[in-house]
Amino acid sequence: MKKPSISPPAGDVFDASCPSRRALELIAGKWVPLILPALEQGPLRNNELLRRLDGISQKVMTQTLRELERHGLVLREDLGTVPPHVSYRLSELGQSLNVALIALDRWAEAHHAALDAAARHHDARAAAAQRAR
Repeated sequence: MKKPSISPPAGDVFDASCPSRRALELIAGKWVPLILPALEQGPLRNNELLRRLDGISQKVMTQTLRELERHGLVLREDLGTVPPHVSYRLSELGQSLNVALIALDRWAEAHHAALDAAARHHDARAAAAQRAR
């Protein structure tokens, strides 16, 4: 199988001080690849995001959204209501990143069964080797 051709990055992501590496660390968090695509269709309020993202706590979602806002990937809008409500939407920068994240989501959907099968096969071989000792 031929590997896809990808141009090498300008920096060295293997170097801890590389700005590209810091960007990868930001977007590789557990919830970032789910939050950004969840905002693809438009702004969502806090509770709408919580309902959409099964398993995330309010605290973790708030922390993640603040970090995404800090780095310019998400825009926070105060809706001017009492009690206060805010909505979140993708910035232009967030939209550009979302293209890659949505492709990653599609890859995961297309290949999850193969990943699970490989893990079961590996675990079965490891268990058999353990029993043989």
